[in-house]
Amino acid sequence: MPKGRAAPMPDRVTLFLAGDVMLGRGIDQILAHPGDPALREEYVHDARDYIALAEAANGPVPRPVDPAWPWGEALSVLERAAPDVRVINLETAVTAGGDFAPGKAIHYRMHPANLPCLTAVRPDVCVLANNHVLDFGPAGLADTLDTLAAAGVRTAGAGPDAAAAWRPAAVPLRTGGRVLVLAFGMPSSFIPHGWAATAERPGVALAPGPTTAAALDFADRLRQHRRPGDIVVASVHWGANWGYDVTRDEVRFAHALVDAGADIVHGHSSHHPRPPEIYRDRLVLYGCGDLVNDYEGIGGYESYRDDLRLLHLVSVDPGTGRLTGARMVPLRPRRMRLEHTTAEETAWLRTVLDTHARRHATRVDHGPDGTLTARPLR
Repeated sequence: MPKGRAAPMPDRVTLFLAGDVMLGRGIDQILAHPGDPALREEYVHDARDYIALAEAANGPVPRPVDPAWPWGEALSVLERAAPDVRVINLETAVTAGGDFAPGKAIHYRMHPANLPCLTAVRPDVCVLANNHVLDFGPAGLADTLDTLAAAGVRTAGAGPDAAAAWRPAAVPLRTGGRVLVLAFGMPSSFIPHGWAATAERPGVALAPGPTTAAALDFADRLRQHRRPGDIVVASVHWGANWGYDVTRDEVRFAHALVDAGADIVHGHSSHHPRPPEIYRDRLVLYGCGDLVNDYEGIGGYESYRDDLRLLHLVSVDPGTGRLTGARMVPLRPRRMRLEHTTAEETAWLRTVLDTHARRHATRVDHGPDGTLTARPLR
């Protein structure tokens, strides 16, 4: 390149977006430094029982595994895609201490010594505005924040006070702009009201619901932090665990976030993918579904095929934030490790998502190399 000439502007910025990543319980127990396996669940009292369920379904799980084991073939997908920014919803406290949060049926924690399992996927931002980050109380949250900060991982959606919890994470881009991740949750995803961060109390960024007031609050916060050239991700933990229907209030709220300046709506909480929507050339993911967890072998919601996971690769124009490509890579767990789905499983997932996405003027198609794509319905 001749001296003094600026580097050409990239034609797109690609983000890896993941739904719920749960590295506690059974996942923590197969890693090199398992924490205390004791649980306070109604039916399961030892986290190692979740390993037994996975083994009964698909065969022996080696122990201890390499830190990268749970991610499996997702890592080669990411290596080929080379996303500019990686954002996941980390639904696990990273702590060896703290007290079990009262009144909760499920608690997730991963021993801090097992952090290499998280860093194997090289996240730029861990969203913490969810219903498990305080499973081991304020002390567990403090441990989580400190451990992630020490590893150089940015966080959004929780903090030692409200100002920190609502502060967006900013990831510099080679374009000169940033990806700005503003994360918050809602009570519909089972975040206890008492977990809301205040000026004096640590906790999560909690919005009351998909209301006009909450959308206006998002717009105001975005105005305070956005700079020219930024790409904005609104990361929202909301909605029920199961079901494809999106309520009118959720649709209106997602549209209001885009109208306020969000370039991508990164929704999560559902255990299976919900339909995507393309609105004003921006991608709305109403529910990314789980990506990594220890649910393998657990029955009860087979009709939703929550064993089928999606890794989202979203490309936008760096100058305008407009969507240029939305690829979804189907994966499934086997022996607590992600593998590619079969052609039949991919076809099933495409059909279900396409059927429901068409209600939002969006279609889901087969893409190259076993991927799925989202595009406007013309």
